[in-house]
Formats: sequence, structure tokens, C-alpha cells
Amino acid sequence: MQRSIVQKLFTAALPTALATALTFVLTTPAHAAVEWDGDADNGGTAVFASILCDSPSYVYQPDWNDGRGKIFGFTKAAGSERCEGHGIAGRTLTSGRTYWFGWESMTKTGNAQTVFQWKSWGTGEEHDQNYPVLMKVEDSRLKIWYVAPGEQWISVGSVAWTPGTWNKIELGIDAQSSTSGSFALYVNGQLVADRQNAVTWDLKGNVPRWGSYGSTIFDVESVHWVDGLKMGTTRADVD
Repeated sequence: MQRSIVQKLFTAALPTALATALTFVLTTPAHAAVEWDGDADNGGTAVFASILCDSPSYVYQPDWNDGRGKIFGFTKAAGSERCEGHGIAGRTLTSGRTYWFGWESMTKTGNAQTVFQWKSWGTGEEHDQNYPVLMKVEDSRLKIWYVAPGEQWISVGSVAWTPGTWNKIELGIDAQSSTSGSFALYVNGQLVADRQNAVTWDLKGNVPRWGSYGSTIFDVESVHWVDGLKMGTTRADVD
């Protein structure tokens, strides 16, 4: 049976003492181990491998004196398709392990289109999946998709999204090149998607992207603010 990223199965009864000890271990908060701190205060856009902003789009880093410090403001200007932070500076991600990403997100409108991509390396025939995991803000909803090999789009969850309101995002991806992969999305503590039996690692690998991207909003401005980016091995690491 395929094991979910958010579930564990117990198939045998345990002695009472062992069960009690195991319950304590499972319910005791894990020590946070942040592998990457991508907050804007930690070097600004240098935390990303690159910035992809079509002219005249840009990234700014305001501090609104609300206790957050600097944040990223990915501004997709009218007349361009994208403004995104691409990858993680100095890090090469690998398959066969789980990545958890955590951040806070707010958009200017209810139609920012693609705000996150688990983007595949390469172009054209160099990849089977352009973006195995993709998140959009459209119609004032946050929608998450599994894009299977062959560009098969499968909707796996959505939740109401209010422009101008911060939301806590926690995304876990078990990166596997076979259908043994899976991913889960929590929004403000609510489980929104839990996809199993998914190919989540493409031929040349994957990296995360944050921002605003979409040809359908080419003629209008879209702003996606991002704060407190983190990456770890468990959900507790990025809480």
C-alpha cells in the first residue's frame, strides 16, 4: 500500500509500554532543522539561484514596520508575463528524499495566476513534466495541480483566497522519479491537498519558483508578496 506523506499505518499491536513510549515520541515536537532560510532579510534576492523578471517587471523588498522585516514583492508589471525567484542559491536538490517548503503569501488581486512551480530543468524534450507541482491564485482561490507526464493536468485541491490577506503555506514534496512520489499542501494549518502515486522528480531534476506568472494576465499588474521562506525535511522545520 502506498504510504502518504501525511499518514502512517500501524499493522500490528504493540506492547503497552512500547506503545506509550511511541506515542510520546510521535507527539513530542521535533527539533526544527531549517536547511535553507530564504527570508528577504538574509541577503535579499541573493537567496535565490536567479531572478526571472521580464522587463518591466521587478522585485522590491519593502519593510512595512509590522514586525516581519523585509519581504519580497514579486511585481509582474503590465506588459510582461512573469516575475519569479528561481531555485535556491548554492544548493542542488536531489531525488529520493522529502522537501518541505514554508512561507507566508499574499497577493494584490484574486488572479495572480501561477504563484509557485516545482519547475523542471531543461526545455522541450529534455523533460517529461514541465512543472509536476503547480499552484495558482485565480478566481479568488488558491488551486494546486499535479501535472503528470504528458502535460496531464490533475486538480488536487483548492481553498478560498482573499487578496490583501497573509496566508501560511506549507508544502511537502516527496521527490521521486517513479509513481512512488507524493506531495501535500497545508494552508493556514488546513490540509488542502494530499496527492499520492505521483511522479515528482523529472528527468533533469526540479527546483522551486515563487512569484507571479501567466499569459492571461499579461496586460495587468500582479503583485505576490512572500515572507519567511524556509526549506527543511519535515513540516515542523518550516512551521
